[in-house]
Amino acid sequence: MATPREPSAGPAPGRAVTSREATQAELDRIYAPLLRLRQGPPQRFPDIFEARVAESADRPWVFFDERVWTFGEINTLANRIAAVAQEAGLGRGDVVGLLLPNRPEYFAIWLGLGKIGVCTALCNPLARGAVLAHLLAAAGATTLICDASTEEALATLPPAARPARIWTFDGEGGGMATALAPLLAQARAANPPAALRDGITIDDDFLYIFTSGTTGLPKAARINHLRFIAAGETTARALRLDAGDVYYNVLPIFHGAGGMVVPAASVHAGVPMVLRRKFSASQFWPDVRRHRITTLQYVGEICRYLANLPPDPRDREHTLVKMSGAGLRADVWRQMRERFGVQQIIESWGGTEMNCGTLNVDGLIGSCGRVPSRERSVLRLIRYDDETGRHPRNAGGRCIEVGPGEPGEAIGCIADPAGAPAAPFEGYRSADATDGKILRDVFTPGDRWFRSGDLLRMDADGYLWFVDRVGDTFRWKSENVSTEEVANALAGYPGVVLINVYGVRVPGTEGRAGMAALELAGAATFDPAAFCRHARERLPEFALPLFLRLTPATDLTASFKLRKTELRRAGYDPAATSDPLFVLDETAGRYLPLRPDTAAATLARLGIPPFGGD
Repeated sequence: MATPREPSAGPAPGRAVTSREATQAELDRIYAPLLRLRQGPPQRFPDIFEARVAESADRPWVFFDERVWTFGEINTLANRIAAVAQEAGLGRGDVVGLLLPNRPEYFAIWLGLGKIGVCTALCNPLARGAVLAHLLAAAGATTLICDASTEEALATLPPAARPARIWTFDGEGGGMATALAPLLAQARAANPPAALRDGITIDDDFLYIFTSGTTGLPKAARINHLRFIAAGETTARALRLDAGDVYYNVLPIFHGAGGMVVPAASVHAGVPMVLRRKFSASQFWPDVRRHRITTLQYVGEICRYLANLPPDPRDREHTLVKMSGAGLRADVWRQMRERFGVQQIIESWGGTEMNCGTLNVDGLIGSCGRVPSRERSVLRLIRYDDETGRHPRNAGGRCIEVGPGEPGEAIGCIADPAGAPAAPFEGYRSADATDGKILRDVFTPGDRWFRSGDLLRMDADGYLWFVDRVGDTFRWKSENVSTEEVANALAGYPGVVLINVYGVRVPGTEGRAGMAALELAGAATFDPAAFCRHARERLPEFALPLFLRLTPATDLTASFKLRKTELRRAGYDPAATSDPLFVLDETAGRYLPLRPDTAAATLARLGIPPFGGD
């Protein structure tokens, strides 16, 4: 493997390690109260929201553009939506697709539908055509709600894929859609009878949130009331949210972090949320100062954009003191702490649908969490062969756990006849998709485990380090290389905003060669020789990217995940892109340009065949 972000087989010299007992005590503080959710009367999120409104109706909940929405105003709109939906015949068991960008009414829609037992499918507002048709079909949505900004997507749907009912939230209606505003204006504003939720339990579906679809069509993950409520309570407790906090939500709210974690946590704590249409690096700190924001839910990519902002004398003149999220590289972590003065950073590992996850409550830079007590954890790491796509098994037919410092796929126990700790996996709306994520007979006959698809490594102290997604590692020169660790090692090169590393096929060779797509800052220039020196100082020879591509913008999903499929497909073929390409001349110690007119000769001189497709 390439050099990891932090030592992985044990603590670095002088590294302070929190005791396992102290870590476990903090995790118990965060998670233990969730046991009460299965005790007493049914707990459903609309019930919790109505209780919050009963005591905090006039308190601000959502700041958006120039308007402030109180808890009570969102609840009133939710009640009107519930009334309109009920009048249209919608009820328990029905699914409504939601195709809106970030806006406060988004929360009111799924809240109102949830009040009458209707499940909402949160669709990517950029989805069109066959992708949008797939989302609606995967969720089983018979009704779609759009707005003026997404109404044009309707024309891209095949006629057979169009839902029977389409409402446009603030559009004029006509054609395929009916205007929702006139219906809402006449609808009742009072809470619908709570009896409409009788029989709905904490295990029943509340939302469908789609996986990102970076390697295939998205799957509709089932989010029940327990998962939604727990996401908010654990986050609020981990961050110790209180009445003085203001939460910043710059993430897409059709996805898990922005659409579930932040609203659920802010409702649990009764604190306001500042919502943006989309993330803006240039407006980030002005927003923080204007609204006196204290708390951020992040994904690593947005923090990288902040770290690449030019130094400003006011870098520490703000109120942001704590943040939680995933994907924060060690170099950016240090900048957020040392340059911007953020006091508390809680890096996590997990996923919308996962039955296992970790929290780094100790603040160890680069770690995504800790397993302080194996006996109390459902998480295990097992060997995975990237070449075969399988998990090696021992002579007894059982999977093999990895040792300290060795990468392995993270799995979470769903059920174990031997009595090991387990956690439910709600899965996806598709039974086949759910079954495809389950490993059986892993350690004992009849056990079932959730496959995360993530490679992690655990050090001798139980700290975990993210390595890569399964399939993102590649084998070159008989060595396994992690794209994430190569990107981590190359991070910090002046003028480079983002780095996307992937493996590409080279005809006549085994495995894949490393290639890195580099996004440069606006006015930055690229020095191939200097970059080569930077890479060689930080990576072993086998992990050096053989090819480079300079991109005007990094291709990200709407939830800020790196896309790699199209980059792999284009490879190092100058005819497949107008982006500048380079190839490593190992003898000269520099990267050479691959121009369309000279690429063949340059590659031939280096003994590299032309790209043969991927």
